[in-house]
Amino acid sequence: MTYLEIKDKYPKFIYDKYEISENDEEINITYYFEIPNLAKFTPSLKLFKKDIEINNFNRDFFNDLVFHIGLVELISYWKVAMPHEVVINAGYLDENQIKWFKKLYYNGLGEFFYQNDIHISEDDFMIITCFGKKSAYEVNYLGNGNLIPIGGGKDSIVTINLLKDYLSNSKAFIINPKEVHLECAKKSNLDSIIVNRFLDKRLIELNSEGFLNGHTPFSSLVSFVSLLSAYLANKKYIVLSNEASANEGNVVGENVNHQYSKSYEYECDFNSYVANYFKVDIKYFSLLRPLSELQIASLFAKYKEYHSTFKSCNVGSKSLPWKWCCSCPKCLFVYIILSPFLKKEELINIFGEELFAKEDLLETFLELIGKSKHKPFECVGTYEEVNYSICKTINNYEGNLPYLLDYYKNNYPLEYDDSILHCFNDENNVPLEYIDIVKRSINE
Repeated sequence: MTYLEIKDKYPKFIYDKYEISENDEEINITYYFEIPNLAKFTPSLKLFKKDIEINNFNRDFFNDLVFHIGLVELISYWKVAMPHEVVINAGYLDENQIKWFKKLYYNGLGEFFYQNDIHISEDDFMIITCFGKKSAYEVNYLGNGNLIPIGGGKDSIVTINLLKDYLSNSKAFIINPKEVHLECAKKSNLDSIIVNRFLDKRLIELNSEGFLNGHTPFSSLVSFVSLLSAYLANKKYIVLSNEASANEGNVVGENVNHQYSKSYEYECDFNSYVANYFKVDIKYFSLLRPLSELQIASLFAKYKEYHSTFKSCNVGSKSLPWKWCCSCPKCLFVYIILSPFLKKEELINIFGEELFAKEDLLETFLELIGKSKHKPFECVGTYEEVNYSICKTINNYEGNLPYLLDYYKNNYPLEYDDSILHCFNDENNVPLEYIDIVKRSINE
């Protein structure tokens, strides 16, 4: 069936309710979604009471946050059939909140629409009707310290090391931890707040049966789950590790950004939503927003103790243990962005092979340098950063150039400007007490 046939056959999606159960050790949250005549879904989250530091937390506020997490969780299930009407029974949204979530859904699904050849406007792709009751509460809250989401890659490691003087009152935050996450936290002497997330198996089945599938804005789920965790852990700041290049789209002339929910625009929208509707003093910001991927790579190159631990490959994350697959855009991008700052032997020790020598990566290489229809749909840096890294690496290379570097030298000019390493993006939400830390990092 085409997406229009699927959409017409299943016109309604229902977010019916959520349930919270707990015992001495855990808080379990279950969501109830339904696409009538197709499937019911019951995804869930698990929190651990040992992580709760705030005394007598506000239950109404807690419940409202749980409800909001469901509003983000639902998009993974809605997308299988794209029902036009989304019915919310689980809680209350006013008209401005509905507009806020429609913007998130639409922009966060930009890659999904593009990959599935779906052409639809933000006004028309869904209507949201809400039948839940409005809750009234006031939150008296004064948090302190940092909650630092850890993804396993170089970025969060740089954040942790830049904040080394502030870690005594900080905790790592991890959803569905793997050994890499835990090892990074351990090397940083950080205790971890862990949330376990469980997808409904029926979603996986529908994906395999030919229903619609694609990228969803996972980082927006991180924002709401980390807000709940920061509140329970009595933290003031949620410190992300999203760089300036997360703002750049993947397709020229199209509103398609694989990293939309990591962008500065979403970060500002989220902070505004928290201030307007939750009225709690928890600030959500990226410490690395003033920096580029290239600058972050230059900093990470110094943290040798993490080089054997960190992993960014999404393909390899599905294996045990997590490894670099050495065949995907993410692997090649990280290899490229680190290449001006690490020796060839160091890169091979990290990845297990010389990626510049792989002829089968040429098409991915062209996508990364801006000589293809679009950037890879991955969390990768800008064309400018990639081309700088390649030119710098070629200029410094000792011996015969491997295939990809030789191809570049023979086809494109070797032009680069080292001033790119000293740029500072003023479009950020970094608090004043942390901004000098970031500035010093690039000056050094």
